[in-house]
Amino acid sequence: MEFGVTKIASLKANGVSIDIPVLVQPGQAPDTVGIAIGYGREKVGKAGNNVGVNAYPLLSVAKGIVNYSVTSNVDVKSSEIEYKLAMTQTHQTIMGRDIVQESNLKEYKKNPAAGRHFPTVATADGAVGATTLSMWEMRERNNHSWGMVIDLNSCIGCGACVISCQAENNIPVVGKDEISRSRDMYWIRIDRYYTSDMSHEVAEKENVNLVDMYHQMEDPSENPQVVFQPMMCQHCNNAPCETVCPVVATTHSSEGLNQMTYNRCIGTKYCANNCPYKVRRFNWFRYTENEAFDFHMNSDLGKMVLNPDVTVRARGVMEKCSMCVQRIQEGKLNAKKNNRRPIDGEIVTACAQACPTDAIVFGDMNNGESEIFKLLEREHKKRMYYVLEELNVRPSVSYLSKIRNTEA
Repeated sequence: MEFGVTKIASLKANGVSIDIPVLVQPGQAPDTVGIAIGYGREKVGKAGNNVGVNAYPLLSVAKGIVNYSVTSNVDVKSSEIEYKLAMTQTHQTIMGRDIVQESNLKEYKKNPAAGRHFPTVATADGAVGATTLSMWEMRERNNHSWGMVIDLNSCIGCGACVISCQAENNIPVVGKDEISRSRDMYWIRIDRYYTSDMSHEVAEKENVNLVDMYHQMEDPSENPQVVFQPMMCQHCNNAPCETVCPVVATTHSSEGLNQMTYNRCIGTKYCANNCPYKVRRFNWFRYTENEAFDFHMNSDLGKMVLNPDVTVRARGVMEKCSMCVQRIQEGKLNAKKNNRRPIDGEIVTACAQACPTDAIVFGDMNNGESEIFKLLEREHKKRMYYVLEELNVRPSVSYLSKIRNTEA
């Protein structure tokens, strides 16, 4: 299967036949097929009609209980009909990069920093930590310093953070065609990676050349392990996006937020080109009141769903995660009215609020009583790391490494 292109297969079971596109999923058991249900139904309105295929007729009912497993008289035949898949992720593995750092429980018990990578840079005085050198001095945060910690052990890849962010920040649904052109608008995404049998060590041992090594790194293992990594704007303190904007549309706040001024942006996309995390989005179209994007932003009733505290962006501007600055400002104003400081936990981003496993922790890193402060203090130089730390962009979002219990 080529990337983004697959074949249509005909599946017959329980006397019912449906035609569905095939997506090979690493790690799925041989001779099994998984089908998502809930789509293709005719009496549920826009949400289900003309989207996907209705798989409910394949199910059987016995004594009032629906059986979601069909194990007999199942026939699958592939056709030559091609189908275009809208996919946002081009790499199935981490390709030997340190964007996901992990270890196992046995090694972690011996050393809490097991699996961590501490990048260094060469200087005239020898190798030093990559984050010890900088062209800029860190600005003092005398008031708040907002940040996030994301625990890769807790994230299950459910996508609740993606949907909550979309609803909170009036992010448009652009549809399959635009996604196929890599024009997704989500401010947060879930990167999913599988383990690969190839590594730098294996390549060196087996004398595999560099080109073949990277080709094989992209192939997941036969029985892979998987990790989910939420990725949003990292709100870098040495933000590479800020230094290239010709109209100063992206700036840094005194509280550590990388912020956008939409009415100043002229859409050069320099910031997106300079972002190492690829988390900035460009509005190619006016998504509201546009029949080409008919997803509840075209009618008065649909617009009532929009969040009045967040502006609806115009065509031709860049946008990205704001760490729900509208919630931060509301929390600060409510605290000010009561003549006090904000209390830890009363200001929370939409993604952190929606996370069912509490994988995302948000808070004021200057508040010594906050959960995030205690978490960072406890995990500093242990499980805590920054993605692409060697670039020294000094993000305000940190991750806790994945620890697997591989013992039976």
